[in-house]
Amino acid sequence: MSKIEPKECQNVEYKRSWQDEYLKWVCGFANAQGAVMYFGVNDDHEVVGLKQTEKLLEDIPNKIVNAMGIVVDVNLCEQDGLEYIEAVIEPSNVPISYKGKYYYRSGSTMQELTGPALTDFLMRKLNVTWDATTVPAATLKDIDRSAVKYFLDAAIEEGRISASARKDSMEQLLRKLHLIDEKSGLLTMAALLLFGKDVERWNLSVAFRIGRFGYSDADLILQDRIVCPLIMMPDTVIDTLRTKYLVSPIHYEGLRRKEPLEIPEDALREMVCNSIVHKNYTGTFTQMRVYGDSITLWNDGTLPANFTVKTLFKRHESRPRNKLIANVFYLAGFIEAWGRGYEKIHDAFKAENLEMPVFEEVRGGFMATVKRERFLAIQKGRDVTSDVTSNVGSDVGSDVTSNVGSLSVVQLTERQKDIVNLIKENPFISTQQMSVVLSVVKRTVERDLSAMQKMGVLVREGNTSAGHWVLLIN
Repeated sequence: MSKIEPKECQNVEYKRSWQDEYLKWVCGFANAQGAVMYFGVNDDHEVVGLKQTEKLLEDIPNKIVNAMGIVVDVNLCEQDGLEYIEAVIEPSNVPISYKGKYYYRSGSTMQELTGPALTDFLMRKLNVTWDATTVPAATLKDIDRSAVKYFLDAAIEEGRISASARKDSMEQLLRKLHLIDEKSGLLTMAALLLFGKDVERWNLSVAFRIGRFGYSDADLILQDRIVCPLIMMPDTVIDTLRTKYLVSPIHYEGLRRKEPLEIPEDALREMVCNSIVHKNYTGTFTQMRVYGDSITLWNDGTLPANFTVKTLFKRHESRPRNKLIANVFYLAGFIEAWGRGYEKIHDAFKAENLEMPVFEEVRGGFMATVKRERFLAIQKGRDVTSDVTSNVGSDVGSDVTSNVGSLSVVQLTERQKDIVNLIKENPFISTQQMSVVLSVVKRTVERDLSAMQKMGVLVREGNTSAGHWVLLIN
């Protein structure tokens, strides 16, 4: 039994016979990138033949037209005396439904689209983005002027809009940003999320959630729920991470004291901005999980059609899910317009000799996983900044041996042991509170804490009173 040579096509499907249930497949292929379907051919590409081909040549195209309103090129083929049918399905520019349901071919599976995935598909097919939808109940009174000023300051400093924009009225500026619909004069959803006084009034999934977890996902130590105008969210998220969640190892460049975040800030900001611009706002909230060894950032919404993770690291066009939000972020200097974001992330991690984050599509969304190399280095007693600059004198990790892992091998004073117990009871305890409990001056506690950090016993996550202590040993 010989094999057929299929036509060149992104998707080819083989079926031993025709069944009406394959109309779902036709629908799914038309909604995706098209396909060629062969009937009377097995999965090994071998022709097994069909009966009543003349009837099928009439029935198949008629059933497709009647069920979906699309025309498919159906051809009779013959090989070694056996007849089979070839159906060439072109991709459709408009959404196609079958019996009121929408199907989509993704990879090797045929999916029925529902909920947010269906909404996203319909808007993409109609070349409409969710953030361009209008909100009849909203007025200019719902716009926060301080958020607009925040944007103007950034965009003018970046040189992407003229300083004369400060003289525009609120309505004029929003129209120039295409945030007011020209036909109806109504505010778009993008305007209300970017600059709204109460963003959750318009979208409950706008929140950006951060959680610090201990030994498991059930061990939630600290959490924040950030709700603000989207234009202010990147800075708000980064500030929250800096003050409460991440380590800023101290080192010196000459006489200048430096406290960079444990993760390259430019790369972290790029990932946060991507999670905002590409988020599916008809889905759920964005979440960042901070663990002892890694950080994950997940946002609802998969990659654009025909994109894979590998695509992101090659030359590619920018395809933001929310075009109006992306345009404002670009003007503010938060993102680029040439699809270079992941290249910048790669370069930032490479420049600091850090392991590249892992990106993947998971649970209907997109996730970045970043290894906390510098945090782990502190735990192991290494100089966490030695890979960044050669003239570093780190305040943490320089006096520790690699075998530190439990209190049994660390020589602590009785007072330092008391400090460990206080932190176990309350990771958020302040040095002032410790000094009161221990009946010593605050400066003595600070010296003990500094020594314990150098020994790799503990570390401070966050650099203000909002931070907390993390014990690195058992």
